[in-house]
Amino acid sequence: MARAEGPHLQYRRQKTQKSSGILVSILIHPDLWAVIGELPKDRPFLATAYGKGRSAAGLGNKMHEWCDLARLPECSAHGLRKVCARRLAEAGATAHEIMSITGHKTLAEVQRYTEAALREGLADSAMEKLLSRPNREQTVVNLRAKFAINSNNHMKGK
Repeated sequence: MARAEGPHLQYRRQKTQKSSGILVSILIHPDLWAVIGELPKDRPFLATAYGKGRSAAGLGNKMHEWCDLARLPECSAHGLRKVCARRLAEAGATAHEIMSITGHKTLAEVQRYTEAALREGLADSAMEKLLSRPNREQTVVNLRAKFAINSNNHMKGK
């Protein structure tokens, strides 16, 4: 598959760095790139006041502070990752596509975050498929005539 054009953010999740070191490489959204593009080029864009990269705990704390400043006190880095997974699922991304963005290692992890995201839409889609089958004699709308138990309608084979 061809790589998308544009700037990418690459990192290795610190939590999995020792076991697998999965490289996460994400195309940067144009809105985010517009902000990052204005930042100083002489240090990491998530740098501390001293120009150094942040530790995992330090980044988590700073994310919480930024969320508070944005009047989103219920948000956290983990919560934002979960929201990202859900929004990707709602946009039609596959579990493997979501994993490649969120850095999850297993499908089970992604499923935990996305299982409710599409449930209502999938239920509607399933019923539409049932109702629009080519063989109209076997659709839900005429089940009563097909399966009603009375003396006028015996099941086939009896």
